[in-house]
Amino acid sequence: MNEFRGVWLATVANIDWPSKPSLAMEQQQAELLRDFDLFANLKLNAVVFQVRPCCDAFYESSLEPWSEFLTGVQGQSPGYDPLAFAIEAAHARGMELHAWLNPYRARFSKPLSPPDPNHVSQTQAHLVKEYGPYQWLDPGEKATQQHSLNVARDIVRRYNVDALHMDDYFYPYKVAGQDFPDEPSWAAYGAGPLSRSDWRRDNVNRFVQDLYNLIKAEKPTVKLGISPFGIWRPGNPPSVKGFDQFAELYADARLWLQSGWVDYFVPQLYWKISAPAQSFPALLEWWQEQNPKIPIWPGLFTSRIFDAKSPWPAEEIVNQILITRERKANGHVHFSAKALRDPKMQAALRAIY
Repeated sequence: MNEFRGVWLATVANIDWPSKPSLAMEQQQAELLRDFDLFANLKLNAVVFQVRPCCDAFYESSLEPWSEFLTGVQGQSPGYDPLAFAIEAAHARGMELHAWLNPYRARFSKPLSPPDPNHVSQTQAHLVKEYGPYQWLDPGEKATQQHSLNVARDIVRRYNVDALHMDDYFYPYKVAGQDFPDEPSWAAYGAGPLSRSDWRRDNVNRFVQDLYNLIKAEKPTVKLGISPFGIWRPGNPPSVKGFDQFAELYADARLWLQSGWVDYFVPQLYWKISAPAQSFPALLEWWQEQNPKIPIWPGLFTSRIFDAKSPWPAEEIVNQILITRERKANGHVHFSAKALRDPKMQAALRAIY
């Protein structure tokens, strides 16, 4: 594969698919195949398919209930296995299928239905915390880490996925005036030399390392990819300002990269080439320098073409892809699938793919 050309297909809140949570099986499948045909026609070669948005499943699972974004009711079967269907459809078109998991988000801000009896909020309620409009598993609880690892192991064992993939949600983005309510796990496991912040980072670090080791033990050919927030820390490189994921999300993404706990990285470089404080090329170069052996395929904010206030021209995305080629990054991932349904975006991509 000379250039990795991926697309995130987001299912949380029905961002990309299915178009609404009440479609019949045949309609869901037709929508998915229409998208996959488009991706293949655009010469993409990988689909990053969100299969676990909220401790739920877009596949047959004994560990977690069916996602409500499929049928409108958590725990209700859509009548087929979307992950198995997607794997077969992707591979038939010469594309990889990367199963995208969210390790800690437990319930979305506006649930469509009551929780299923098999949802972790019902089976292990002590692990679930209310924080802002969402529910989250507490990453400091050892049972949380084990549950998410069990889910990952189950997918790798039973499905012919090419990779597991995680995005930027580890500890949640902070809610103003609130700290994450992890007093019980801090009291149980936080004793020692680490500060509260360092302990939280260590929780995530150990999970990432354990996940990588689990995948390689189960099926070494399956890759682990992570898509962190695009800035590790402000000042890295020196011109960069903005959100500090190290301090705010307790995500030491540079450590995971430098430690070799991933097979590829997709930093979300969701800014313009000309952005003075978040320069796309400056950030791409910085990430590449952290571990030259591991592929860095930037995440592109392709859906920004739809922004109501300041939409990007399709040429911005094209020029970012050209920069990745100049930097020999050899890949990128579009967020998200719906942006590729736009005729202008399609025409712009066909000119360079």
